[in-house]
Amino acid sequence: MTDPNNILEVNQLSLAYDTSYGSLVALDDVSFEIKKGECLGLAGESGSGKSTVARAILGLLGPEATIKKGSLMYAGADLRELSPEEQRSIRGNKISIVFQDPFTALNPSLTIGAQVAEPLIFHKGMSKSEALEKAVDLLASVGINRPREIIKAYPHQLSGGMQQRVLIATALSCDPDILILDEPTTALDVTIEAQILDLLDELCRTRQLGVLFVSHNLAVINRLCERVCILYAGRVLEYGKSSEVFSQPRHPYTKGLIASLASLGSEATNNRLTPIPGGLPDMTALPANCVFQPRCPFKESKCASEIQHLATMDDGRTVRCWKAQKEANLRWTDLPSDHGDVPQKQKASFQPSEKGFIEASNLTKTFSSEGILSELVAKLSKLHVFRDLQRSPHVKAVDGISLAIAPGEVIGLVGESGCGKSTLARCMVRLIETTSGEIFAEGKEISREPERKLKHFRQSAQIIFQNPDSSLNPRKTVGQIIKRPMVLFGLSHNAELDRRVSELLEMVRLPPAYAERYPHQLSGGEKQRVGIARALATSPKFIVCDEAISALDVSVQAAIINLLQDLKEKLNLSYLFISHDLSVVAHLSNRIAVMYRGIICEEGVVEEVLRPPFHPYTEALLSAVPRFDDKTAETTRIRLKGDVLAMAETSRGCRFHPRCPRKIGKICEEITPPVVESASGHRIACHLLTDEK
Repeated sequence: MTDPNNILEVNQLSLAYDTSYGSLVALDDVSFEIKKGECLGLAGESGSGKSTVARAILGLLGPEATIKKGSLMYAGADLRELSPEEQRSIRGNKISIVFQDPFTALNPSLTIGAQVAEPLIFHKGMSKSEALEKAVDLLASVGINRPREIIKAYPHQLSGGMQQRVLIATALSCDPDILILDEPTTALDVTIEAQILDLLDELCRTRQLGVLFVSHNLAVINRLCERVCILYAGRVLEYGKSSEVFSQPRHPYTKGLIASLASLGSEATNNRLTPIPGGLPDMTALPANCVFQPRCPFKESKCASEIQHLATMDDGRTVRCWKAQKEANLRWTDLPSDHGDVPQKQKASFQPSEKGFIEASNLTKTFSSEGILSELVAKLSKLHVFRDLQRSPHVKAVDGISLAIAPGEVIGLVGESGCGKSTLARCMVRLIETTSGEIFAEGKEISREPERKLKHFRQSAQIIFQNPDSSLNPRKTVGQIIKRPMVLFGLSHNAELDRRVSELLEMVRLPPAYAERYPHQLSGGEKQRVGIARALATSPKFIVCDEAISALDVSVQAAIINLLQDLKEKLNLSYLFISHDLSVVAHLSNRIAVMYRGIICEEGVVEEVLRPPFHPYTEALLSAVPRFDDKTAETTRIRLKGDVLAMAETSRGCRFHPRCPRKIGKICEEITPPVVESASGHRIACHLLTDEK
């Protein structure tokens, strides 16, 4: 180790994978270090090599991977030179990892206690009873209430936030020196994400952990990490203090990533986003010159003819660009308006018509836990967290909601996981049947129409699901997946089908050659774009976007947001846009509906709902969003206690009152708040408004 304060040093790491297309260079001369008590952010687009770095440190590379050169120094030893037995003794013990998706990282057939206790039994030699007792303390240390009850639960009985805390507790069980976090908050809503980030920040300080935080969410890295390493095509392009890198980026790639971000600032609903054009280079044939120059708007002839080396700037950071010092103050958005994926222009103002394309009137959806689920409910009710299920076997996921979406309008639907957003969306497109209420499409009531009469509606209303891994058929090629809806509705035939597939792939920034690939041959972001292309195949009028961009990199997010907006304006499409990312919602939506436990507690145009927020729940959601543009948000953050799924169903009063930081008193507990509507149509259900009159 060159510095005794460093807990991990990655030195000139170069790594390649053997593929049928040739040697794929995943990492090329990557170097960084992590100190005790420090969190280092590793950022970049999918395919940049972030997860490969994590797997190399843990010794989890497959046989097709070859480390060409470099070292991984920990505790005076090179990790790559250790025997398999020595690596196993370190993995999960001294170096631990928290994976992105707790739903796949946790074993569904084992109790929480068994999974937290496993590394203690394996690495520390504890008995099962000793390990379970330690597991109770670990769960409590990561903020899980009633840990003695939770250790008896199974993963499916916990919320996403609780599952992620369980993974963190498991990773911390053996008191590691280094914790690797691979996109640990991507699947979480903003309030749970804020709780997890606070927890990680505290653990870093109190345990003096060295943390490698892998993410494409730059705002989260800015919130948590002292330093950041920007990777692109396996190479480090910029490396330095997060505050300096993000406030004044030097490399064009870093500038482009930041320019792609959606914002909650005053400009959020006006300016279009600026994605980075193009995509990653062919990793089997990387150029010797600047690897980013094909996508760089600042490139000159010298960029294509000379090898770029990391150089130290006057502020101490390192940048792989010979123009970094010269054009330090030039922003990506200073480019000519004809550069990039789409021209810059303001989002058109929207005036909704009297009648919506699709309308829900007093819609209710109740799920019953009786019959086949009664045994499960009985077991759940034994846990204190779910004790109210025993008294209430019926759960109202949607409770009397009325919502109209006009042609060409985008409504953003926000709220924590478990609030009923996806249930409402699926009811509106008749994927699940409602309990009561009416649904109208183009003025025609379709709530009780038999399926044989819904062909036109099915063509006109499509949905983009959150998880492309479960919504794309792994046995079909991309081309077959996109063709299927066109064939079902008789929209295209023979050669026209292939032409339309190519057209749709190009619309979502995928090469037409991808039609021959299978889903497993695509990255997560590429699979999501295939899902979007499939939804567009029937030329729909209304699309439900259910967390459709949550898995995408910021640059691809920006391109898809602009694409959705362009299609809306060109085809007069309507969207119900469900997202945890309030910044994205602000950019794309005309109106926002804030949902909490089956009801809409606030609804109105973007400017009125977000600036300032009026309902305490909206205020809490906004305060939890990591911000680039407003540092004062760090000191005004509101932390909600508990989560939606753990709150007992209340039959009286405001549903938010058990968690509300601005609760007035008994009026909130006993009386349902009235809906107050302004002249502009801004509706708020809160006793605070009536109390202030």
